[in-house]
Amino acid sequence: MTTMDNMTTDTEPFSLSLERRGLSLKRAKLMTLQVNTGLLCNLACRHCHLEAGPARKEMMSAATVQQVLAFARRFPFTVIDVTGGAPEMNPHILDLLGGLAELTPRLLLRSNLVAMSGALREKLVEFCCAAKVVIIASFPALNEAQAEAQRGKGVFSKSLEVLRYLNGQGYGQVDSGLELDLVSNPAGAFMPANQEAQAHRFHELLHSKWGVIFNNLYSFANAPLGRFERWLRQQGNYQGYLAKLAQNFNATSLDGVMCRRLISVAWDGYLYDCDFNQAAGLPLGRVPTHISKLDILPGPGDAIAIADHCYACTAGGGFT
Repeated sequence: MTTMDNMTTDTEPFSLSLERRGLSLKRAKLMTLQVNTGLLCNLACRHCHLEAGPARKEMMSAATVQQVLAFARRFPFTVIDVTGGAPEMNPHILDLLGGLAELTPRLLLRSNLVAMSGALREKLVEFCCAAKVVIIASFPALNEAQAEAQRGKGVFSKSLEVLRYLNGQGYGQVDSGLELDLVSNPAGAFMPANQEAQAHRFHELLHSKWGVIFNNLYSFANAPLGRFERWLRQQGNYQGYLAKLAQNFNATSLDGVMCRRLISVAWDGYLYDCDFNQAAGLPLGRVPTHISKLDILPGPGDAIAIADHCYACTAGGGFT
């Protein structure tokens, strides 16, 4: 995959932008292991930076699952974040979650909601309830047409159905200990709304219109990578969107960006500073390293591979 480093843009490169401001992006103490189970997904969302979809074949194998578990035993993590694609579609998902639940105090499962259906749902949700897995669900918009323009026809109603099911199992309920968080992304090439105001609106309308409750809402800018980058270029708006992100650069967001405290393992076991660098083809330390070969974790002060897509994580409220 071509990296953003090799692309000519009209916007000041992210690395030079930091240098001009006397800033740098270095690692803090590592706390989070992010595990990408594969690129197979039941949806092909327009904003997907990994270009996940129904036609993708890349999938974490049973052998790599065991390597991930061995890695998490060697190096304890405060948080382990399981993502995809659609993690629910990996046939080894329960083995992975079951092993990880014993190794971390906080286990996250990211879902597009629609994949959390069918024969596996009851067993998966039963496990998540018992292990108190935090479910982080993609729910981009309260407007059906807007959400389906981004994610596909019929997705909005199916997502609401799954949210109500999760509520019925205790997720999002007060004092249940079952955390249900939502993630909202803009439908197009613009900045997300203020997160606090957006959260208030989501809480109010989801409950009043559809009887859905949840804990937290996170609102992030779309990264100009993968399918979203291709859409931007088709619209002739890639340069304009990148410039918009750069214009909204927020120096105070640098401390909280996820790559400072996270290491990301791809479906094939190779390591990255974050999920976006995985999409951009920028390996950890810029040298391909397999999870089975890493003897020492990155430490405070170590370099992070950066490129122009990093503007998405440092614009506005940032991506934490």
